[in-house]
Amino acid sequence: MTDIYEIIGQIAAILTTSSFAPQVYKTWREKSSKGISLAMYVMIFVGVAFWLVYGLHIKSTPIITANIATEIMVIMMLYFKFKYRE
Repeated sequence: MTDIYEIIGQIAAILTTSSFAPQVYKTWREKSSKGISLAMYVMIFVGVAFWLVYGLHIKSTPIITANIATEIMVIMMLYFKFKYRE
C-alpha cells in the first residue's frame, strides 16, 4: 500500500507545478507581460533549481519531475517577460 504522505506529496507537486500554467497561458494569449514581477520569477527560478538539485541528490522522482516541469514554465514566463515587455 502506498504511504499516505507519498500521495500527499504527489498531489502537492501536481498542484504547485500546475499553478504556473494559467499565468503562462494568459501571458501568451494576451501577448503582454505587464504586471509580471521579474524579481519574483527570478527568485522562483533559483528556488526551484535548488529543489531540483535536492531531488536529484535524494533520488526522488516526484521532486525531480515536478521541479523540471516548474522550471520549464518559469523559463517560459521569463521569456515572455522580455518578449512581451511594454
